[in-house]
Amino acid sequence: MNKLFSSYKNFKSDKTFDTIIIGSGISGLALGSILSKERQRVLLLEQHYTPGGMTHTFKRNEYEWDVGVHYVGEVGSPTMIKKVYDYVCDTPIEWADMGEVYDCAYFGNERFEFRKGRKQFTEYFSKLFPEEKKGIEKYVELLMAMEKYGMGYYAEKVVPGFISKLLGKLMRRKYLTYAGRTTKSVLDELFTSDKLKAILTSQYGDMGLPPAICSFAMHAGVTRHYLEGGYYPVGGSAMFFEKIAPVIKKAGGEILVRAEVSEILVENGRATGVKMSDGKIILAKTIISTVGLDITYRKLLPLKVQQELGLPEKMKGLTNSISYCCLYLGLKNTAAELNIPKSNFWIFPERYDHDKNMDDYKKGITKDLPVVYISFPGAKDPDFEKRYPGKCTIEIIALVDYDIFKPWENEKWRHRGEEYDKRKEAFSNNLLAYLYKYLPQIKGKIDYWELSTPLSAKHFGAHPRGELYGLDHTTDRFNNTMLKPETPIKGLYLAGQDIVTAGVAGGLMSAVICVSHIKKGDYVRKIIKRVDRGL
Repeated sequence: MNKLFSSYKNFKSDKTFDTIIIGSGISGLALGSILSKERQRVLLLEQHYTPGGMTHTFKRNEYEWDVGVHYVGEVGSPTMIKKVYDYVCDTPIEWADMGEVYDCAYFGNERFEFRKGRKQFTEYFSKLFPEEKKGIEKYVELLMAMEKYGMGYYAEKVVPGFISKLLGKLMRRKYLTYAGRTTKSVLDELFTSDKLKAILTSQYGDMGLPPAICSFAMHAGVTRHYLEGGYYPVGGSAMFFEKIAPVIKKAGGEILVRAEVSEILVENGRATGVKMSDGKIILAKTIISTVGLDITYRKLLPLKVQQELGLPEKMKGLTNSISYCCLYLGLKNTAAELNIPKSNFWIFPERYDHDKNMDDYKKGITKDLPVVYISFPGAKDPDFEKRYPGKCTIEIIALVDYDIFKPWENEKWRHRGEEYDKRKEAFSNNLLAYLYKYLPQIKGKIDYWELSTPLSAKHFGAHPRGELYGLDHTTDRFNNTMLKPETPIKGLYLAGQDIVTAGVAGGLMSAVICVSHIKKGDYVRKIIKRVDRGL
């Protein structure tokens, strides 16, 4: 067993803990690190058999894949996010630059590039669409403005309740002007070309919703996040855990796997601890859940508490994001030998209309997948070949409806039957066809493959419908004032992507926001000052 974590079945500690954190993804890890540096002893509980949440990696037949971190933005220079990463880690993560082109969008046989740098991005699309040049410049300016508007919006999640009542609407106003609108509605005002609008929204798979449904705030956040390039952690996404966990351990904290929480204990309106699936009680003054609003409020809180607080009514309008399948491929060749790129592929039907493509697929009008994403971790990570000489890996992701696999949801992992396996094989072959179309040299080179379905996400991550991004990033989501660290229960707090936005950066910053609320201080500024001083 890794010395940085242990199995719950071996947990016999007589330690007392200041804080219990449910979930060991980036939010839980970052929370554990920040609180450990504030001299707290924390306990992280992870129901999976490996820690890290969507940042963990897994191995099969001498191959390794990440499960959720395919690229990261804003770490190529000393940005706020880069400084927070550096602060929560024992030693800084090393980041590999993906190069001048981090994303490629394919519509049939047409190829378009997302180029590193605000200037390069603007010039590239202005050259392709000279008649839209002014709109493109306004679009990029708006992306940058949304970052500023977001400061007030997210600051409001931290301030005390009475300040929120007085100033909350004012703090949220500028951001919600656009967060309350769909991506399509904003782009329709800026551009006349449907083709350009479709290309600029090619990364919609990063948020799980097509432009006519997705809030512009999420689109702007994702696009701006990668505007200065994409990066990958050297050593793979497991580095998040490997770099952060030592901070928690050095402070006397514990990280347990196979540690399933069945209930958050509440007495007289205050959270007092957790009950484990085996009935054991672990107490602490503070409980933080990072596993999502749905699981926390609907599954972990006693039904009586849910009803007393009116949580079912308050959660109306909040829906879980779409689910997904991922095909993991192992090849007995290096990325260089096969001429595999670092840039991600976004593949779409020839029609420049994401919403129509998605709608037609859901209705069964077409079998063409509305979006297919291909990532090449074996090419992105310069350390990969050192760990796995002569090999590389590829991941292919598609957004799918959970109901396709629902008939097998009550069957055990790896024992779901022949019909389920046939469906997986057919879906895998479909995904491979996309890969072979754009990288034909891969054909005949695959040594190992494995498909995860929404049931995999449900089994390992406890996601109710195998969702990819927690709550949907609709306009309703950003208007919902429940999505804060503070809960109606004293001593119970929330973090994770539901509190900010989807993705590893959103999860990271949710931890800072949560600690800021608990400790009643601006931990964004505190962390930046400490990093700048080398503390």
